[in-house]
Amino acid sequence: MTSNITAPPIGGFQEIDGRRLFVHRVGSGGPVVVFLPGAGAVGLDYFAVQQGVSRFGTAVVYDRGGTGYSDPVPLPRNAAAVAGELRELLLAQDLAGPYLLVAHSLGGAYAHRFAQLYPSEVAGLVWVDGFHRDHADFMLAAGQAPAPDPALIRPVLRAMYAELLADYPLHLRQPLIDAHAGDDWLRAGAAERSSVGALVTELRAGRDIPDVPVVALTTAGVDPGPSAAMPEQAIRVIHEGMRAMATALVSAVSAGEHRVVSGVGHHQVCCTRADVVVQAIRDVADRAVGDIADQAMRA
Repeated sequence: MTSNITAPPIGGFQEIDGRRLFVHRVGSGGPVVVFLPGAGAVGLDYFAVQQGVSRFGTAVVYDRGGTGYSDPVPLPRNAAAVAGELRELLLAQDLAGPYLLVAHSLGGAYAHRFAQLYPSEVAGLVWVDGFHRDHADFMLAAGQAPAPDPALIRPVLRAMYAELLADYPLHLRQPLIDAHAGDDWLRAGAAERSSVGALVTELRAGRDIPDVPVVALTTAGVDPGPSAAMPEQAIRVIHEGMRAMATALVSAVSAGEHRVVSGVGHHQVCCTRADVVVQAIRDVADRAVGDIADQAMRA
């Protein structure tokens, strides 16, 4: 299920296959930058980064079906369904590719599948603590955290998002805080996380990512909220696994770069260090535009 809050504070809806998908776009020019949220996250969580990108290009945030402000669909879904839905959304919005995909956390699985299915429509990739199809190998030592009790986690999440979104406009901040602490968004996030094993199998059956410019960001800090209570050893193992996944990703392309962001955690980076994410996007966009121009000259 998705949120009972049917009116997002900004943005609107695009109907795809009889269902409404939340979408908000700002800026102009290309390549079009598209944000793929992590599990439990929504498009408007990336508002700060989106505003920065809008100064030099078109920036699109959205909620995939069954999450955030979009209409409900049964969760979890396979990555091909999510990738196809996103492509339909972009075409319905008259946004032409190739696209620059910015994938946060589990959003990396859906970005990878999009790149497998539509390689010619991907101009570049920015991975923000992103999922890798060999996730099970890299994160084996971290184990699987038990699902938190919603009654216990709700006040912790409310406090965490109040801190993360402190600099967002009030009309945007408070609805997001309230919705993130609600049962619907909690259930959607848990349902998507439950599909990690199936996503690994699906992605491993497909091709590698196309040889496009890639910047992978990994965080070296700890978020407020539930993460702050984790044992130090567990945090260290997770950080090591995330760095290994990023290294593997950038090693698969000829123009890949891995950047470590110190002092912020997995959720903080897109909110409190939007400048770092925006710079990574701009760097990939510049390289992608150069590549497109080179290809046009050779044609």
